[in-house]
Amino acid sequence: MRFLTDRKRAEGRGAAHAGTEHHWYMQVSSVGLAFIVPAFIFMFGSLLGSSYEEVIAVLSRPFPAILTGLVLVFGLAHFRKGAQMMIEDYTKKSARKVLIILVITMTYGLTAAGLFALAKIAL
Repeated sequence: MRFLTDRKRAEGRGAAHAGTEHHWYMQVSSVGLAFIVPAFIFMFGSLLGSSYEEVIAVLSRPFPAILTGLVLVFGLAHFRKGAQMMIEDYTKKSARKVLIILVITMTYGLTAAGLFALAKIAL
């Protein structure tokens, strides 16, 4: 005999049993991005029109390099989760699987390429 009702077993879980965690991840990452993206845009905007040597000199410093890395990693992770959720909501069957795999590999590839380029500049 089960002492838990159906509602108690399902409460806070969602259909995939990961909805709450996904929701909180998106909320926390969006708040974090709300703080670091304006700082990145300000830093990047000040570099527009600068010479190559000036850009390399700025991105070789620790704070701009770390800020750029954070924007790359967390921005693309946030994009991956949001795009995956959108694909799950609006596509069906095998197209869903193909698109999710495509988005995940694209974001990991962009993250790796961005971090590699940043490491080449910063080091």
